[in-house]
Amino acid sequence: MCIRDRPNRVVMAPMTRNRAGPGNVPGPLNASYYAQRASAGLIVSEATQVSPQGLGYPGTPGIHSAEQVAGWRLVTDAVHRAGGRIFLQLWHVGRISHPALQPGGALPVAPSALAPAGQAWTLDGMKPYVTPHALEAAEIAGIVEDFRRGARHARQAGFDGVELHGANGYLIDQFLRDGVNRRTDRYGGSAQNRARFLLEVTAAVVGEWGGERVGVRLSPTNPYNDVTDSNPATTFATAVGALARFDLAYLHIVEPAASDPVAAGEMPDLKFFRKLWRGVLIGNKGYDLARAEATIRDGAADLVSFATLFLANPDLPERLRRGGPFNAPDRKTFYGGTAAGYTDYPPLGG
Repeated sequence: MCIRDRPNRVVMAPMTRNRAGPGNVPGPLNASYYAQRASAGLIVSEATQVSPQGLGYPGTPGIHSAEQVAGWRLVTDAVHRAGGRIFLQLWHVGRISHPALQPGGALPVAPSALAPAGQAWTLDGMKPYVTPHALEAAEIAGIVEDFRRGARHARQAGFDGVELHGANGYLIDQFLRDGVNRRTDRYGGSAQNRARFLLEVTAAVVGEWGGERVGVRLSPTNPYNDVTDSNPATTFATAVGALARFDLAYLHIVEPAASDPVAAGEMPDLKFFRKLWRGVLIGNKGYDLARAEATIRDGAADLVSFATLFLANPDLPERLRRGGPFNAPDRKTFYGGTAAGYTDYPPLGG
């Protein structure tokens, strides 16, 4: 499958919904949710942990057990029956976790022993984040292998490809950004060194799928989960330049918001990445119809991903074709719960 061979330019963005069942296993409700949205040119699944250590929230699905693979097969079969295509987003949260969520009550892991601001969502309520265990160099290879195994399991589960979650302050992003990565070994210091973990994970996953079925998502300025970088243009130009050798399916950019801190260097917006990236580029950040059309028309991106608009409008491509109307998303039901706010948004005419 070539990402350019799609029925439309509308991508369903990855959205955590916290509705996996016991054992972090997807089930029939998840299958219905994704199948309802199969008219997307591409669905990117919610973030999915590659190991028990990668867990950061209750109810998020995994891809590290046979039961999880079988659960995801329900989803991919339903999407394919509805004529859709779906990539699995591979995830490790790094320090954005808590011992209450970790195997054996262990500390979460990170490139450096720096506690994030804020609180973790656990089964026992909100708890302050802890100072994570700084990964030894020898431990990093094991996490790369977890991503490789997750990619292999995604193929067994029937996905059409995978996306690496390198955004929003989770483990790959923690290695990339110098406000979080204070290492002095070959995984820290220079932008080239800080990109090393991303590149090793990408190489492992491409080894399982081939580059044409692997995407990467990055968020160069997003401060979510207490991450910063002193010069995001330099950091992410370095990372993206190195990713080019893999001939990936696409690069998926969470675009800068006006409030995002950029201390130095050029603003790394879509036009910045268009100059660097010769392949398929996906834009993401609060798009509506008018802005999406302008972005595609101007050539700033090849595809646009929608999050909450797709959550509330399972037939979003048709609504975009018609110019609306659009259901309003119910934020109270975004995370956790039942079919309410998940599979009960009405389609056009329904």
